[in-house]
Amino acid sequence: MPEYVMQTGAGMGQAPDTAAPRPVPRPRLLVAASGDEAYVHPRATPLAAREWNRAAVAQLLQHLGIPSFAVRGKSDHGTAVAVLEDDRTRFLEGLFRYLAHYPGHLTPLRDPRLRAPRPLPSGDPEAWHELGSAMGVQASWYQTDPEGHLLLGHEYGCAVEFWRSEGDRLRAPRPNRTAFSVAADGPNVWGPGRLFSRFISEATPRESAPQLATRPEFLVPTVEDIEFPVDAVYTWVDGDDPAWAARKAAAKGEAYHAESASDARFLSRDELRYSIRSLHLFAPWIRNVYVVTDDQVPAWMRTDVPGFQVVSHREIFRNPADLPTFNSHSIESQLHHIPGLAEHFLYFNDDMFIGRPVTPHTFFTPGGTAKYFPSRNRIPQGPVVETDTPVDAACKNNRALLLERFGRVITQPMEHIPYALRRSAMEEAEADFPQAWQRTAASRFRAMTDLSPTSSFALYYAALTGRAQPGSMRHTYLQLSVNDLADRLQRLLDGRGQDSFCLNDAYSTPEDLQAQTEVLNGFLGAYFPTPSPCEPS
Repeated sequence: MPEYVMQTGAGMGQAPDTAAPRPVPRPRLLVAASGDEAYVHPRATPLAAREWNRAAVAQLLQHLGIPSFAVRGKSDHGTAVAVLEDDRTRFLEGLFRYLAHYPGHLTPLRDPRLRAPRPLPSGDPEAWHELGSAMGVQASWYQTDPEGHLLLGHEYGCAVEFWRSEGDRLRAPRPNRTAFSVAADGPNVWGPGRLFSRFISEATPRESAPQLATRPEFLVPTVEDIEFPVDAVYTWVDGDDPAWAARKAAAKGEAYHAESASDARFLSRDELRYSIRSLHLFAPWIRNVYVVTDDQVPAWMRTDVPGFQVVSHREIFRNPADLPTFNSHSIESQLHHIPGLAEHFLYFNDDMFIGRPVTPHTFFTPGGTAKYFPSRNRIPQGPVVETDTPVDAACKNNRALLLERFGRVITQPMEHIPYALRRSAMEEAEADFPQAWQRTAASRFRAMTDLSPTSSFALYYAALTGRAQPGSMRHTYLQLSVNDLADRLQRLLDGRGQDSFCLNDAYSTPEDLQAQTEVLNGFLGAYFPTPSPCEPS
C-alpha cells in the first residue's frame, strides 16, 4: 500500500483515539482520462482503492470516538460499516471537516427499490442535502494510476449505515447478505476480509483485505460462499526465441492447414504480461498462476514470487516422446498434470483478458459446478473433411466421441472466454478416451484427428457428468486483422464494460504485424497500467 493510505481504526466497543487523525502526505490529484479528478495511486487496483476508502473512514470514526462494526454488505466492490443512528450528526460533522482537507465524493443511501442517486463531489452543497434523513452515506476518494488511465470511482467507497436501537437489538437500515439485526450489547469480533466481498479469497494479500472488526452474526458461512481455491493456467510461447525456432524447424510432421503453422500463432506481443495484470486488477481471488512453456521464461517475469510458477512441458507430458510439440491441442491435453493444480481452474490463452472486476461466481457455482459459455456459432454438420479448419475438425471429433459415449450431440463451440475447468473431469476424460487423447498429445502440429481438450471437449464432458452448466457473461472477441482495429480498441477502452475479451490473431500477414503491435501496446498499457507482482518493481 502507498505511504499515504489511512490507518485502520477501532471497532465498536474499542477505546477511541482522542488525538487528531494521523498526519499523512497529501496525495497528488490528477484529472483522469474520464475527466474526473482522482488521487494518484502508484499501484492502483480496485482492492487498493477499496481498502484506502475503508481505512480513511475507519480512521475518522476512531478519531471521533464513534463505535462501529463491519457489515457484510451486498456490494462486492465497496465496504460497509454500521454506526448508531444516535451518532449520525456527530459523524456527518466530522466527515464534513475531513472532506474539507481531502475532497472526495458522497452518495446518500436510499431505499434500494428507488432509483440510485449519483455520487457528487463533496464540495457540492447538494451532496449534503439528503444526509440528515438517508439510511447512510457512501464516501469515496477516487483513485487513478500515474498516467490517469484507470479510474477507480465511487463503487469502491465505504458506506456508513445508520443502525437504529430497537430494544435489545440493533436493526439494519437496508438489506445485507446475512442479518437484519444484531444484539445491541454484542461484542465485536474479528472476521476475515473474504467474508466482506466475493471479490476476495484466502489467496488475496492480507494488506489488501485485512481482518475487520464485526459482529458474530456476520461470521456464519452462507450457501453462496465459494471457499475452494481457483488457479489460473496459461500456455505461452515466444516465437522469436532462436532455440525454440530451431526445435520447430527440426520437428517432424507437417501442418495440414495454413492456419496451423502461421507465424501469427506463435508471435508474442507481451499479451501474457497484460493478461496477468488483468488477473491482478480484476480477479485477485486467483490462488496460483501457472505459465506452461517449452522451457521458456518471459524476459520480464520474476520466477521467485509466490503464487506464480513457470511449468515446462517436460513436467506435464506423460510420454516424453511427444515432445517437442507446437500444437496447442497437444499441450492442453496435459494441463491437468500440473503438480499442485487446484481442482477448479481457469485456462487462458495469452490473448484472453479479464476486462473488469469479476468474482469466482462468474465461472463456478458455490457447489463447485463449472460454467461454460457456448458460442452463437454452430459446429458444421457431417464428418471431418480436408477443407475444415483445425477448430472445426476438432469440434467434429469431440462431437463424435461424446455422441458415442453419452448419446448426446453437441452443436456449439465455445466462446473465446477463459475456460472454467475441473481437473477431475479432465482426468476422467483422458481415462475414458485414451486413444483419442494420446493421439492428440502426440500431434506436433494441429491435425485433423485432434480433440480440443480445454476449449470444448472437457467442458462438455464435465457437463454430461454433472460438473458443468451453461453460463453467460459480457465479452468481446476481436480479430486483430480488422481494418478499424484502433477504433475498436478505443471503444473497448472507453467503455470498460466487458467481463472478458479476446484479441485473437490467426491470419495477419507479416506486413500487418508491426502496425498492429504499436496499436495494441498502447491499448494494453492504458487498459492495464498496474504491474502485477511477478513483474520487476
